[in-house]
Amino acid sequence: MAVHYLEFERPIADLEAKIEQLSKLSETAGPGALDDELEALRARTRELRIEAYSNLDAWQKAQVSRHPERPHFVDYVAALIEDFQELRGDRKFADDQAILGGIGRFRGKPVVIMGHEKGRDTAGRVKHNFGYARPEGYRKTVRLMELAERFNLPVISLVDTAGAYPGMASEERSVAEAIARSTEKCLLLSTPNVTVITGEGMSGGAIGIAATSRVLILEHAIYSVISPEGANSILWRGARTPADAARAMKLTAQDLLKLKVVDRIIPEPPGGAHSDPEAAMAAVGDVLEGELKALEGLSAAELKAKRAERFYAIGRSGLN
Repeated sequence: MAVHYLEFERPIADLEAKIEQLSKLSETAGPGALDDELEALRARTRELRIEAYSNLDAWQKAQVSRHPERPHFVDYVAALIEDFQELRGDRKFADDQAILGGIGRFRGKPVVIMGHEKGRDTAGRVKHNFGYARPEGYRKTVRLMELAERFNLPVISLVDTAGAYPGMASEERSVAEAIARSTEKCLLLSTPNVTVITGEGMSGGAIGIAATSRVLILEHAIYSVISPEGANSILWRGARTPADAARAMKLTAQDLLKLKVVDRIIPEPPGGAHSDPEAAMAAVGDVLEGELKALEGLSAAELKAKRAERFYAIGRSGLN
């Protein structure tokens, strides 16, 4: 499978192309003939990757958050959840495959897990509507959270969406109301709930499943009320660029932590989550386990009070 490189990764791509060429030459040159050269190139590639990813600007982080090879919801479920049983449909209209969810065991304990799925290939993206959820997706999340309350299960939400689906059919079926109901259910849930923003978390499509006890974000993920492209189009009528908008919007994990929009940043492997998906998913699992354990002994009233406290605190600290 061809590797997808972002624009700022061009020097890394050039070095890895040289490594591939030398590796082929070494097969004919004899054992060990080019080992030193190959090792030097690999070391330089690692240095370039660390250097590039330690100095990303907001627009570059937005690009990384959308990288097609980052782990998706289905990957996290496969890596972290045992005995997963998907639950489909909203019991009102249809099943929305842009949001998946169900029950399973996380590190030996039963949980409800739900999240956006964008799909990987063309057929998958069409099936999952590129992660743009319709009203029935958010009515499904309410159903899942009601199930969690009934059986006293914690809820894990994984956010990765450019927003809710804005089409006519979605509006006709009251997408704003469905998102509001899902947000309300998150806030008033009587069991612990934790969100991880794994890629991009845009607009109400994200907040509909992210109004939780704890909101975590991967190091190179983004979270905002609108995409940089949308902000540039609506606010500046396209007079500037999405990169300008990204810088102005304070949508990076680091800015969001200062504003208390998120509670914790989960470090990614050097080169981003897409460079080592297994390590990235293991890190998410370890942090999730600790966060859920910290919420375990709280009563329903305490959980609701703490959620209210965290959301009222958003933006009070400001940015220096």
